[in-house]
Amino acid sequence: MNKASSSFLNRTLKRVRNRWSEVSPNLKEQDELHFSPGLSDKELKEIARLIDQSLNAPGGEVSARKTAARIGRAYMTLNKSGKEKFFRLLATHYDVDDKLVNKTIADYQQAGADSDLPKLRHKLRTILLAPRVKLLTLFNALPEGIKFLVDMRAEIISLGSESDKDLRKVERDIKHLLTSWFDVGFLKLKQITWDSSASLLEKLIEYEAVHEIASWEDLKNRLAEDRRLFAFFHPNMPNEPLIFVNVALLKGLATNIQQLLDAEAPIANNREADTAIFYSISNAQTGLVGIGFGNFLIKRVVSEVKKELPQLKQFATLSPIPGFKSWLDKQLANPPPEFLPLAIDPDLQAILKSPDWHQNEKLYKSIEPIMKRLCAIYLTRQHASKTRLLDPVAHFHISNGAIIKQLNWLGNTSNAGLSQSYGMMTNYLYELNDIDQNSEHYFITHEAAISKEIKQLLDNGKK
Repeated sequence: MNKASSSFLNRTLKRVRNRWSEVSPNLKEQDELHFSPGLSDKELKEIARLIDQSLNAPGGEVSARKTAARIGRAYMTLNKSGKEKFFRLLATHYDVDDKLVNKTIADYQQAGADSDLPKLRHKLRTILLAPRVKLLTLFNALPEGIKFLVDMRAEIISLGSESDKDLRKVERDIKHLLTSWFDVGFLKLKQITWDSSASLLEKLIEYEAVHEIASWEDLKNRLAEDRRLFAFFHPNMPNEPLIFVNVALLKGLATNIQQLLDAEAPIANNREADTAIFYSISNAQTGLVGIGFGNFLIKRVVSEVKKELPQLKQFATLSPIPGFKSWLDKQLANPPPEFLPLAIDPDLQAILKSPDWHQNEKLYKSIEPIMKRLCAIYLTRQHASKTRLLDPVAHFHISNGAIIKQLNWLGNTSNAGLSQSYGMMTNYLYELNDIDQNSEHYFITHEAAISKEIKQLLDNGKK
């Protein structure tokens, strides 16, 4: 996490802490929990005692929430090591009781026809839910609690929950809760403009994940008359965008991101536009990774933009190809047999390693045909699981019903573009009448829908 992101998160946590103090207005400063950032063993036992108190709720629901608020406020003062200890406590001491589960299953299997089977089923459902889930649910009931849980999941992911069995258990419980709370039916689509609140605009600068926003002037250019920006919001997080998309209104497909973001370029006439280009889709909340609603965002935005500008005939993206460079470098280091028919120029690696090759017209034009063919192979290649495309951005758009329309050589010559894809970008085209059919075909075959241009690139490589 960079310094700016850390400062931004700290401000968010401070706001949540202040809101949670409203739960216990009579709570005096000296009564708050003051633990060392790394949590000593003694302090961890005190945390466990308070969790037990909150879960058993001897003072009722109100008392349970107050105790949960104290635990949550203490959690927000912990450092990385302290939070990891907190998560491991939840994983090991507040997990499902396997012995009780096995006993209840045995009771159910041995129960006769006259037994109270619904009661046993209810008991089984109850004990299959880890006790920590009740604490997490109590957090959600507090002011801005849902944002607290979203950030908590982001933090546990950063600790390596994907590969750590204990952390993974807690992360999955949080994800399960968030998945039900962030059903797309609850989300609201809003257009963000230059007149939106300064705090919201600041968040756009912070959360932009595809093409960095360099300044307020840069942001203003992305909110000009020939641009649109839409975001999904949750009712319980009204000031926090969940995911947002930038749209450019143009004549024809955009092929170069530097030209598209040029603040000096004249503002286009929307009445002459026939194409809406989605050039950046950013997930604003790391804690919501894997909870998919991006596909719904695109379809909703298409509907909104089409309603405003009915003359629009084409909806497409100008997308990065984030894994192409690393994939190609591996192939060139040890070309597999299927690459031999491509007759790869032995100088290709040398050219790509030479400084500023992308600024030498003779060099970059000499390798353009082969680079396009190789990129077409990469974009249509399946993941090792054979259930999805290798490239994550391609998987996202193809699964939503788009087709790979065309490749744009040196479409992004920024440092990020060169380091991700040797400057290559692509257009995914959403043909409105074919979206559902394309999406269904992909989930059945796991193959990308492609245009004639891409098919020709692939066929040329086989000759």
